Amino acid sequence: MVTKSSAFQSNDTIADGMEIRTLSGLMKQCKRAFVFVFILTFVAEMLSLAPILYMLNVYDRVLISRSVVTLISLTVLIIGTYVFWSCLEWIRQRLLVRISLRIDWELASEVFDASFRKFVGRKKVNIHQVMGDLVLLRQFLSGNHLLSLMSAPFAIFFIVFAIFFHPLLALFSLVAASLLLFITYLTQRVSVPVMKEANNAMAETNRLAAQSLRNAEPALALGMHKAIRKRWYLRHQNYLQMQVQASEAASLLGSASGFLAKAFPSLQIAIGVFLAIEGFLTGGMVVAANFLMAKSIGPIRQTLSSWKEVADARQAYERLDALLAEGDTVKERMALPRPIGHLSVSDLVVQPEGASRAVLSGINFTLEPGQVTVVVGPSAAGKSSLVRSLVGIWTPTKGSIRLDGADVSSWIREDLGQYIGYVPQENEFFEGTIAENIARLGVVDPEKIVKATKLVGIHDLILAFPHGYDTVLGENGHVLTGGQKQRLAIARAIYGDPCYVVMDEPNASLDELGERALIQAIRALKKAGTTVIFTTHRPDLVNIADNLLVLNGGKQVGFGTVVEMLASARKLREAKQKHVVTHPPQSSNVASHNEVKGAAA
Repeated sequence: MVTKSSAFQSNDTIADGMEIRTLSGLMKQCKRAFVFVFILTFVAEMLSLAPILYMLNVYDRVLISRSVVTLISLTVLIIGTYVFWSCLEWIRQRLLVRISLRIDWELASEVFDASFRKFVGRKKVNIHQVMGDLVLLRQFLSGNHLLSLMSAPFAIFFIVFAIFFHPLLALFSLVAASLLLFITYLTQRVSVPVMKEANNAMAETNRLAAQSLRNAEPALALGMHKAIRKRWYLRHQNYLQMQVQASEAASLLGSASGFLAKAFPSLQIAIGVFLAIEGFLTGGMVVAANFLMAKSIGPIRQTLSSWKEVADARQAYERLDALLAEGDTVKERMALPRPIGHLSVSDLVVQPEGASRAVLSGINFTLEPGQVTVVVGPSAAGKSSLVRSLVGIWTPTKGSIRLDGADVSSWIREDLGQYIGYVPQENEFFEGTIAENIARLGVVDPEKIVKATKLVGIHDLILAFPHGYDTVLGENGHVLTGGQKQRLAIARAIYGDPCYVVMDEPNASLDELGERALIQAIRALKKAGTTVIFTTHRPDLVNIADNLLVLNGGKQVGFGTVVEMLASARKLREAKQKHVVTHPPQSSNVASHNEVKGAAA
């Protein structure tokens, strides 16, 4: 079993203390190891001349002299050479395996984190392709394809060595190697771009299929299965067409290289025999020359035959390096102390990735620790966008969100996460027990878990589950109702006594009993000095808040205490009603009145 020794450093640093942020950076750190492997390859290629020289001496000297002593001496020498040669190849292979494992060990967590951040940032990412790229690159670095690439430059050495037999042999080897290199170049120029597009199309097809499976239940219930299959199959057909184009381009050049691979051995034998007939070579030299010419074009031919694997590894390298480089903006930061909950939002503008315009603009408000703020507004007002921004999921395009004076996006996520609570609109749970999910997959503290569940009134309900707090959730686990999911998500959010809690429609799936438990939990958080922000469409929860923030069209319509805001709304309605009695409103004014009324209801 391979263990992580001192040769493999932590995920955050490498041997010299430099941070690993890109694949190219780590490959540069492995430069010495690659150079050493290249030197071993050079020595191994030189040793490959030994069997050629052995045959030459056996056929041209031992057979003629009939000297058994010379035969034994040559055989012992060649066996010793083979032992040394095999040891070098074993060391070389072990080095490549260690390099590939180091790359996986060092970058696996970085790749996962970069994919995580990219997905949260609303960017397309196929986690199966990303992790598959890491495996593919590791296998390539530890396989024979890389060794073939390293052996290819030494073909020139064997071509030069063939001059000692006869210049015609060297010329033939040079022409053969040049033709194979030319075909390799054409293969790279023609097939690689098409193959890259085909691989991207395949990844997109797989991503769409996975997305469809996540929404399988409503799709089946609403009769959308055929429509989804049609959308997927159109993408699949596009991938198949690209795959056919790539295969046809590669097969055409592969047929040419296959013809040369079949023709060259016969041609080199013919040239050797011709030179022997003309008296330029002996019988032993003919056999040795055939092996020598095979060595001069063998690595190039092997590289050409495995070009698909080489191209796939190169594309995997480029995708991984681009992914890590994109996430390179995340730097190591000093850990900050636990915040007390002072929140300041200043000139906030948010435009998510892929959005044509800002979803939030001109948001300004300040909250003191222990204050409860409710965010209201019509649909598409920007409430969920604000919630995502307040917990650092979306980064502000302009402006800032500061918690105790520190920008939320500047916090170390693992540190900030233990201080805050978050309830999204759609709640899903990870593979694990109820206790593990409430504890955020960290160390399970029974007292804190029970405290959180009792606060939201779900403790007795959990005890009634098949295995209580040890009931397994997840894709294949215990099925929860919408209300149960909502209350468990709230329990997870308030686990560990956070100082800052943000909830998006926390009462959306709750019944009357669940809503009373939510109100009780919010009041308990307020009493504990926790800053609470939540969105809602129900007026019942507005009365427990200190502040009211009204959004409309992504802009801040108003902010103040609940008493002040409701009083302003009543005055506005009364003024509108008087205006309606005196002057019958036009349709545009009625719409404007309804808009304001709905936002401040």
